[in-house]
Order: sequence, then C-alpha cells, then structure tokens
Amino acid sequence: MQPTESVSVSRRPLDVEDYIDIVRRHRGWIFGPFLLCLVASVVGAYLWPETYTSQAEIKIVPQQVPENMVQAGVNQAMNDRINAMAQSIESRTELTTIIQTFNLYPKERSRTVMEDVIEQMKKAIKIVPITSLATESSARVIPAFAIQFSYENKYLAQRVVADLTTKFIDEAIRNRANATYETVQFIKDEADKAKKSLDEIESKLTEFRLQNNGRLPDQVDSNVRQLQALQTSLTYLDTAVARAQQEKLQLETNLRIYKDQFAALSKDPPESAAARQTQQKSERLAEADREIQTLENQISNLRQRYTDSNPDIKTAQGRLVVARKHRADVAAEEAAQEEARKEEAKKNVPVRLVDPQVARETRDLDATIRRLESSIQAKDAEVAEAQKEAKKVNASIKSYESRIETVPIGERQYGDLLREREIARQKYVELDASLSKAQVAQEMEGRKQGETLELLDPATLPTAASEPKRPLVISLGAVLGLLLGIVLAGAREVKDTSIKNLKDVRAYTQMAILGSIPLLENDFVVRRRHRLAWLGWTTACLAAALTMAGAVAYYYMTRS
Repeated sequence: MQPTESVSVSRRPLDVEDYIDIVRRHRGWIFGPFLLCLVASVVGAYLWPETYTSQAEIKIVPQQVPENMVQAGVNQAMNDRINAMAQSIESRTELTTIIQTFNLYPKERSRTVMEDVIEQMKKAIKIVPITSLATESSARVIPAFAIQFSYENKYLAQRVVADLTTKFIDEAIRNRANATYETVQFIKDEADKAKKSLDEIESKLTEFRLQNNGRLPDQVDSNVRQLQALQTSLTYLDTAVARAQQEKLQLETNLRIYKDQFAALSKDPPESAAARQTQQKSERLAEADREIQTLENQISNLRQRYTDSNPDIKTAQGRLVVARKHRADVAAEEAAQEEARKEEAKKNVPVRLVDPQVARETRDLDATIRRLESSIQAKDAEVAEAQKEAKKVNASIKSYESRIETVPIGERQYGDLLREREIARQKYVELDASLSKAQVAQEMEGRKQGETLELLDPATLPTAASEPKRPLVISLGAVLGLLLGIVLAGAREVKDTSIKNLKDVRAYTQMAILGSIPLLENDFVVRRRHRLAWLGWTTACLAAALTMAGAVAYYYMTRS
C-alpha cells in the first residue's frame, strides 16, 4: 500500500454561524480567563491600599514696583526657578527630614533602605502648573502652580503638603535674596577691580605727565603761545638794551664836555679856588640832599605803578645809591676842609678871598658832572639787567623749542594711556551704575516688593482616594480576561483542523452530500458530563463570588 500524499488546502471563509459554533465549542476557554481576570482585578482593586492626594495652590505675585523704574536682580524665568526650588526641596536631606518628622512609610523603611523610600516619596510628589480652561482649544498657563502629595493617610498627606508649601515659599524668598546679594557682591567686586585698574592707569598717566611736563601733546598750543611771547619779550629787551647804550653814549659825551669846562675853571689862582671852595661847601651838601630827596620821591611814585623788577625802578635805585655816596663824600670833604681851616686859623694863616661868580659856576658844573655820572651808572645797571633778562628769556626759548621738538616721541605712549584711561573710566562708570541698580533691587527684595510666592489655596484634606480607581481597574481586568479567552479560543480553533460540519465536507471534498448520520452517544454519559461541567462552573463561579465578596468585606472592615 503506497502512502497517501498530503495536500494543502486553504480554509474556507467563516460566516456568522461558524463563529457561533466556535463560541459554543470553546465557551469554557473564553469564560474561564474572563472569570479569573475579573476575580483578580476585583481582589486587587479592593486589597490595593488607598492613596489620598492632598493639594495646595501657590500664586506667583509679580513685582510690585514697575520694572521700568527698578529692574529685578533675578532674570531667571519663574518656571526655571520653580524647577530649581523643587530639586532643592526634593533633595535627600529635605525628604529624609520630612519622612522622619511625620513618620512616613514605616513599613517600607523597615524592609528597604532609605534611598528607595526617598525615591518612592519623590514619585508621590508632583508640581503641576494651573491652566485656565476658559477655552478648551487654547489652554493657557496662568501664574500659579499646585503642589500634590499622595499617601495612604490623608491627614499626613495634608500635613506634608502644608510643609512643602511653606518650604517652597521660604525657598523662593531665600533664593531671590541670595541671588540679589550675590549679584550685588559680584558687581561690587568687579567695580572695585575696575576702580583699581583706573587708579593704576591714572597713576601711570600722572607719572608720565610729571616726567614729560611741558612736552605733552595737549600742551603744544600753550608752548607755542609761550614761545611767541618769549620771542616778543626778547625783541623788546634787545631794543631796550640798544636804546640804553645809545643814551649812555650821549651822556658820556656830555660828561666829557662838562669835565673840560670844570678843568678850565679849576685853573684859577689858588686864592680864588679856595674862596670858591669855602663858599660852596654848604651849598654842595644841600644840593646833594635835594638830589637824594628827589630820587626817593621818584622811586615812591614808580612803586605805586610798577613792581621792584621794573627797569625804571632799578635805574632810579642805582641813581639813589650813587647820590647817597656822593652826599657822603661831600660831607667827608667839608669836614676835612673845616678841620683844615681850623688848623690854619690856629697858625694865623690869612684867608684868601675867592670870586663868587667863579665859585657858583664851578659848583654847578660839579653837580652836573655828578648827575651825568649817576645817569651813566644807572644806564649801565639798566643794560646789565636787560642783558640778564635776555639771557633768561633765551634759555626759556631754547627750553620751549626742545619741548615742541620732543612732543612726537611720547605722543603714541601718551595717547595709549589716555585711551586706556577712558576705557577703564567707562567700564567703572557702567559697573557703578549697575551696582546702584543692583543695590536698589536688593532693597526691593528686602522689602518683599519683588516677585514673590503667595499661598492661593492651602493644603486640602482629601475626602476620596485618588488611587486605586476601582471601576476602571475592574473594567480593565474584565476586558483583559475576555480578550485573553477569545485569543485562547482562536488559537485552539486554528490548531483544530478536523471537519466539523457539512459545510466543511462540501468545501473540502467538492462532493454532493446525500445525507448525514448523527453521532450516537450514551445518554447517561452525556448527562453526567453535563452535570460535571455545570458543577465545576458553578463551583468556580461561587468561589469567585466568595473571593470577591471577601475582598470587598475586608476593604470595608479595614477602612472602618
């Protein structure tokens, strides 16, 4: 007998009657997972510990002072600062303190390490923004956020939320105060550095100016003007020297003439000369006194208009010195002559008479000669003083010329120092203005006039548990069980390749069916199988009902 070759035949399409037959054949595989998942979801939902969520709302109060008047010292967005504060509050130290203070998670702490408990508490804490639901299409964030904490004890949940709210508000105040303080300190340090740098540049600039005084680029114009004034003064002094020398020559000529006349008159007989000399003694002394008085009056008048360095005053002072010397010489001469007369009188020497006219002329010539000598000496003093001043002016001219010539040598260095000083000064002025603004912002934060957090709604005492959502859990469990049963039934149907009805025979054999013989079974066996099946399912349903009832009863008993 040869083996029969297997032929692969595709399944025929199923209709509604086929699906009903499939459900009838595999109803146990569908209902069993459904019942099991339903019992599991009910028991799990009612044995799941309830979690209560307490919530507090915090409002973000904007800055009270207009920003165009006082700029805030903190430019970080509120959302970023809230996240930073949340990280600070949810730190290990803070959460450990809260857990120990309120004795949270006692079972978990006894079974596991503190880090796992802290992670569990972090998951239970939520910070969510509050949105305005005026229009569902465009929900906008309003300046407020909510702090939520979920725990199995609703009173502890409320106390923890209240504590977190207080920490948030305190942390916000502390953060803004620290931020403004650090800003002020930073700007102050930078301003001090800028001031120190500016002082150093000012010191360098001052030292450069002292070392190069008169040769600075910004002193060129004044040096040129001063040089021109000195050249004008030098020209005036040269002219004065030439004029004084010319007048001196004229006076010397007149002096020679008068000396010749005086020599001619001095050739008279000794008797006449002695008589004239005796007659003019007192008159010469009086003439010398008058000349001294005249010069003193002239000097007094000149001092009222000029200083002592004026050439006219110096000339008059020179003439006064000469006149006083002449007066002293005249007085000494008269005293000597008087002694001589006394000696002659003792010896009975006869006194010779002198011609009065000759004596007067001789006396006038002698006075004129002395005046001319005094004038010549004054002109010599004037020339010497003018030449001395001219030397000084020449030295000053050379100094200013050297200053003007050496200006380009230090011009670049001086310009660099000026630019550095201007940059440093501008930086210091800007930092000083920023420091003033930061100090005003710090004062504003100190008075709590800046952006602050305000408790909008205190921590609520939850009345209903937020978790678990029992209807949803039970519904999902039932749906999951039903889907699992359908999947198992489908899998069994796919694996079962047997012919199940006349439609399969016609489809797979392509033959006409004249008739069919039903399956003949023992009625007792059939009834017993049905009773066992009903007994099993009834027991299972009853056990499931008792299990679910026990879970519900346990929930209400432990809750009460």
